[in-house]
Amino acid sequence: MPDLASLAAQIVDGSVEVVDLTAPLHASTPILRLPAQFGQTAPFSLEEISRYDERGPAWYWNNIHTGEHTGTHLDAPNHWVSGKDLPDVAQIPPQRLVGPAVVIDRAVDVAANPDYLLDVADLEEWQSVHGTLPARGWLLYRTGWSRHGDDPASFANADDAGPHTPGFTPAAARYLAATGLLGVGVETVGTDAGQAGGFDPPYPCHDMLLGSNMYGLTQLRNLDRLPVTGSIVIAAPLPIAGGSGSPARVLALIAR
Repeated sequence: MPDLASLAAQIVDGSVEVVDLTAPLHASTPILRLPAQFGQTAPFSLEEISRYDERGPAWYWNNIHTGEHTGTHLDAPNHWVSGKDLPDVAQIPPQRLVGPAVVIDRAVDVAANPDYLLDVADLEEWQSVHGTLPARGWLLYRTGWSRHGDDPASFANADDAGPHTPGFTPAAARYLAATGLLGVGVETVGTDAGQAGGFDPPYPCHDMLLGSNMYGLTQLRNLDRLPVTGSIVIAAPLPIAGGSGSPARVLALIAR
């Protein structure tokens, strides 16, 4: 209890800062667009129920309409066929939504090449400097892509060949799936690169990480405010029974 009391006091006095890694949800929040033959997620929208009027004189509230994988969200293992028999988002133990976090920063590389892929050599080089990836922790991949977060066209960065956004090589996804991580967090619309449909296997982060009972956090912001090591990340999805994921409020605790 003394440690928790100390943490609470440090949050109050600001010596432990709470950084919001979440993008706001609104009608222009970027969503993943699939080829026309597939089902599509619904963009975010509000339907007003009442606003201090004859429908409800003292209260304001809305219905919300959107998909599970809209905005900053968590992918549960059952989101992908490789994890179809693994937990849904409501079944994730709450202890597995909180853990230490590390940041791998490749924003400079991505600025030069939007299709940049993090590979095993990058992961090993990072660990040679900063230590092993944290057991039961989060790997956050900073690419600078959140700067496009308020412009859906730039965020998708698509042409006739499809979207061009950064991600992981299949080898890196396989490497990470064999670690003790909780999962990975990215700034892009999904954990896989824009061109990952053509990889072997297609969408390797979804296939390998979710199939290994790990999680994905997507459309994160403010990763530039986090230290390379030493933060704690709290992911809070809605416990949708049977759900494959959920919009989430993702917070980081950092010492100042």
